[in-house]
Amino acid sequence: MYPDFQILLQQLFGTHMPDWLSLIKTFGFIVALSFIGAAWTTTSELKRKEKQGFLSAEYIKVLVGKAPTFNNILWSAIGGFLLGFKVGGMYGHIQSIAPNPLGYVFSMDGNLLLGLLAAAAFSYMTYAEKKKQQLPQPELRNVRVYPHQLMFEIALIAAAGGFAGAKIFNAFESWEDFMHDPLGSLFSSSGLTFYGGLIVATIALYFYTRKHNIRFQYMCDAAAPGLMLAYGIGRLGCQLAGDGDWGIYNNAYISNPDGSLKLATTAADNSYALHMMGSQPHAFFTGWSGFPQWLFGMNYPHNVNDEGMAIAGCVGRYCHVLPVSVFPTPIYEAVVCIGLFFVLWGIRKKVTRPLHLFGIYLILNGIERFFVELIRVNSKYNWGFIKPTQAEIISVCMLLAGIGILLFYKKDNTPSIPIIRVDKEDDTSQPIAG
Repeated sequence: MYPDFQILLQQLFGTHMPDWLSLIKTFGFIVALSFIGAAWTTTSELKRKEKQGFLSAEYIKVLVGKAPTFNNILWSAIGGFLLGFKVGGMYGHIQSIAPNPLGYVFSMDGNLLLGLLAAAAFSYMTYAEKKKQQLPQPELRNVRVYPHQLMFEIALIAAAGGFAGAKIFNAFESWEDFMHDPLGSLFSSSGLTFYGGLIVATIALYFYTRKHNIRFQYMCDAAAPGLMLAYGIGRLGCQLAGDGDWGIYNNAYISNPDGSLKLATTAADNSYALHMMGSQPHAFFTGWSGFPQWLFGMNYPHNVNDEGMAIAGCVGRYCHVLPVSVFPTPIYEAVVCIGLFFVLWGIRKKVTRPLHLFGIYLILNGIERFFVELIRVNSKYNWGFIKPTQAEIISVCMLLAGIGILLFYKKDNTPSIPIIRVDKEDDTSQPIAG
């Protein structure tokens, strides 16, 4: 596995790479790529729906040419200080920060002098830019903004809401670990629950689209293919980093001391596997003929969580490997969900009723996640006669919601009317004629 770019590039080129590359985590990088992919597909769909007349521009009255204000300079100073404080604080401490960069970001550690210098520099640049744009008499202008032009803000809200939701739902899923170290759990770069992120981000975007008069059902349809793509790409990040998001044990394969895998062929091998697995769920499956072995059993050497047994001869970070192989469920989900993205992308123009494409997404994603949960490692709730995981519960709800949308949401497409969003002093809104 390749938890960060220093290890990844060292493995590729066989030579030592700069320590600062260890700050760039492969999982975070892949997640960023997934957001870019989702943003591109969503933007493309928003543009298409704008051309069809289902989404329209918002006309915002903006006062331009104002002199620099105290708030402009203050926020620039705060942003500059935080950037300088944190970036400057990394110098000389990369080795200690690299295992948990997110924890460092939310800590009180940093470089005060560089923070103050950056605050002064950002304040001056903001002041100079505002003075350059200042007019003798400020003017109130109507600015036309289409929904696709708000994609950067939409992505930021989705990212913030997604991260918060993923952390909150993960806390519910691993309550004992959360109670043992609440702050460490919330600000750790590991421990994310996708469905929690999806739910909270959707709620946040609902209120955002209402504020900007974007019809939410069209926003959902535009985002549906991208959501599936982002999920599939994100699972590749889980696989690359070895973040613990894997399946149950497959005791057909066990690890050698050097981290390599071997087929468990002897009674001693089987006894060792059973001892290491304990009472955890497991299955014995050597795989299908003609398929690579790693598709059915992987031991995730050098995983980002340092989970498992120590690798003989390995020195430094990420020197552990699972003693018994597991099913690499991130690979399964990545392949299936990227394939389902192409399905949704192919039918998007044929599904004419609003919200129905999103309903199909909910059904497909719910079915996919429900079945992969059968061989994934997750905490289970004890409901007496059944013991579901959090993901199974949510996936069933998604499936039912998707079916409900297809059966009962029957609104037809209607053209949208451009809206003026006026100044705070005027609390009325009106459509633009024509």
